[in-house]
Amino acid sequence: MPIKVQSNLPAIKVLESENIFVMPDDIALRQDIRPLKILILNLMPTKIATETQLLRLLGNSPLQVDIELLQMASHTSKNTSTHHLTTFYKTFNQIKNETFDGLIITGAPVEHLEFEEVDYWDELCEIMEWSKHNVYSTFHICWGAQAGLYYHYGIKKYRLDKKLSGIYSHKVLNPNHPLMRGFDDTFELPQSRYTGVHEADVRKCPYLEILSISDMAGVSVVVNKTGRQVYVTGHAEYDRETLANEYFRDKNKGLNPDVPYNYFPQDDASKTPPMVWRSNATLLYTNWLNYFVYQATPYDLHELLEKYPH
Repeated sequence: MPIKVQSNLPAIKVLESENIFVMPDDIALRQDIRPLKILILNLMPTKIATETQLLRLLGNSPLQVDIELLQMASHTSKNTSTHHLTTFYKTFNQIKNETFDGLIITGAPVEHLEFEEVDYWDELCEIMEWSKHNVYSTFHICWGAQAGLYYHYGIKKYRLDKKLSGIYSHKVLNPNHPLMRGFDDTFELPQSRYTGVHEADVRKCPYLEILSISDMAGVSVVVNKTGRQVYVTGHAEYDRETLANEYFRDKNKGLNPDVPYNYFPQDDASKTPPMVWRSNATLLYTNWLNYFVYQATPYDLHELLEKYPH
């Protein structure tokens, strides 16, 4: 089934070229079906690229998904045009009285700051608090995962000795968990971050379960035991060239970055990196949509407010 987005969103052409069915608003209105309502809080500077990456994964399921894009009112984006943001994005004040089946909170390039130093931290906290009542399940990515673990459970992030960048092997710890259903014993996941969380801190929290871990990259997938919060420390949504683009960007800035681990063939940055994580990424998002959104959320979303009142 398709994902439903505004008719002229730039991602549509890319997704249609990949045979991913995208349904414009006007066609969706003719269908007598209750689609899943998914809100994407896009904190990445490369917003259009991130939109395409996430919509690609959300569109690879048999479920119809109605997408709403959210931006921060308390932050001015420097890398995305005002026209794009005003055309396709809403602010929290515009949607705070609505309810959603799912919410995705992306990563953000603000790891060098303490959480409270981020200019939109207060607004993000308001959204994360709101999500406990107005969203059935929230999927947190990279810095978004660290922010969620800190806000909801007080788990602190720590700075790594150097940037963790590359494709890392991760072990599934609970293959019977619905989010890990269909996964092999190990799977590949892109990582791109300067900070992380301690495994011991996560294990101390009785409300959380670690589902996968890497010997080199640490904790990778964590869930709240109710299934209403998912935390992924890496970037399953990344395209083939995303890590390469980040590497060349940092190199051009004179940052002298390491070549991303296990990414370029023979560590030769002139060669095309193989795509070895897309099937895992698709399975991860499909499992989330199926088991923690579609099968668990109430048909009438207003029941969320009755079950989880403010």
